[in-house]
Amino acid sequence: MAAYEIIIADDHPLFRSALQQALTLGLSDNVHLVEAASIAELETLLEHGAEWDLVLLDLNMPGAYGFSGLVLLRGQYPQLPVVMISAQEDASVVARAREFGASGFIPKSSSLEAIQEAVRAVLDGDVWWPSNIEDASHVSAEAKAASAGLASLTPQQFRVLTMVCDGLLNKQIAYELSVSEATIKAHVTAIFRKLGVRTRTQAALLLQQMGSIPTN
Repeated sequence: MAAYEIIIADDHPLFRSALQQALTLGLSDNVHLVEAASIAELETLLEHGAEWDLVLLDLNMPGAYGFSGLVLLRGQYPQLPVVMISAQEDASVVARAREFGASGFIPKSSSLEAIQEAVRAVLDGDVWWPSNIEDASHVSAEAKAASAGLASLTPQQFRVLTMVCDGLLNKQIAYELSVSEATIKAHVTAIFRKLGVRTRTQAALLLQQMGSIPTN
């Protein structure tokens, strides 16, 4: 039997190690685990790696604003299951993960057994949610619209957008990505069109709607 190919995307080495332990014990020799500490590292793995079976994605990853990392993956790799992992365990946070296309949600306080159960369920084609999901509120129409716009971006456009939201100028972004300033201007124009915004401030506000604190 071929091993499951799983990416653990979390910027905390200790928690990545805990997940490695849980999955190695729970799935024995039937799992191949690879780690990513940022959205950029995760994108590189997805673009150039194997046929992945699952991504375990931390909610607050460098290179993303809250759920924007999840939205990006759902847009670019719609067939790839993504399970969110977070220390934020509010029902509304779990509801957002479900609304934005995750296949499950694992609180960081979970036992090794619960982590194993969740991963097995998703690998078997099911979903896995904490019990408090039933009490969750729904995601706002504005957040859903923001999600749809972000999902249409390419990975490079997403990188540019996050840099715009971090306050970088086009020439600074061009330097960071080793491309021309004209290329960045073209990306920004395309991003604004896809998101339905006209200014950098509006784009930043839209991306920040994907933040980890839900708004009703």
